[in-house]
Amino acid sequence: MLTSLQNPLIKDFCRLRLGKERRRQNVCLLEGTNLIATAIARNFSFVTVLYTAAWADRHPDLVAQMRGDRREFVTVEVMQKVATTVNPDGVVASISRDLMQSPPPATIQLGVAIERLQDPGNLGTIIRTATATGVDGLFLSEDSVNPENPKVLRASVGAWFQTPPRVTSDLEEIVQTYQAQGTQVIATLPEAKKTYWDLDWRRSSLILLGNEGAGLSAELAALADEAVSIPMAQGIESLNAAIACSLMLYEAQRQRFKTSTNN
Repeated sequence: MLTSLQNPLIKDFCRLRLGKERRRQNVCLLEGTNLIATAIARNFSFVTVLYTAAWADRHPDLVAQMRGDRREFVTVEVMQKVATTVNPDGVVASISRDLMQSPPPATIQLGVAIERLQDPGNLGTIIRTATATGVDGLFLSEDSVNPENPKVLRASVGAWFQTPPRVTSDLEEIVQTYQAQGTQVIATLPEAKKTYWDLDWRRSSLILLGNEGAGLSAELAALADEAVSIPMAQGIESLNAAIACSLMLYEAQRQRFKTSTNN
């Protein structure tokens, strides 16, 4: 059991709180039972796993299924040092970033392109909702929050592994590529005359989602085939980005489900 905060492995693990260090070591940091269980279910191999004896006693099935280079018991004090949460549940792990990468799909039925999003909680919620509604393409501009931020991973509640965001240096090119295939590109703009209810979401669709405060850039908004608004009561200027995205994704799911049940 590792008991010292000066242990080289523990000091090295603490550095993984920094994004630049995770990139240098080419790993992602997973924390909490939910993420660990999801990674195990997908048969991923860990680089390092640290867990307390109490956690191992609660989850002997997960311990038995773990694959990886190194697994170590640590004290509660050490766990509190390496964890990024105030009250860790007893397990943290690192995993190769290479396992989390995949090429963009050749075509999409339902996608979201996100520009300059900054809040990790918002991104995690969008990932979770995208997975629940069958999104097959989730794209993120490189000036957005790091999708491998531990807060993003936790907020996604394991959905990250099913619908990982693909970071791109040219979001406009991604949009235009799918648009050329016949995908309708949809922007939410407060001055739009149509509401998101008015669209035919049964078509291949790509939602453009902008920064929490500034919204979409003029350049990206100009690419949209459709501009829609979300009806709101007077006095309310805008919705949380994740909520706005969720409304549209579930409208798409509603229309597609209705069509499938009528056939």
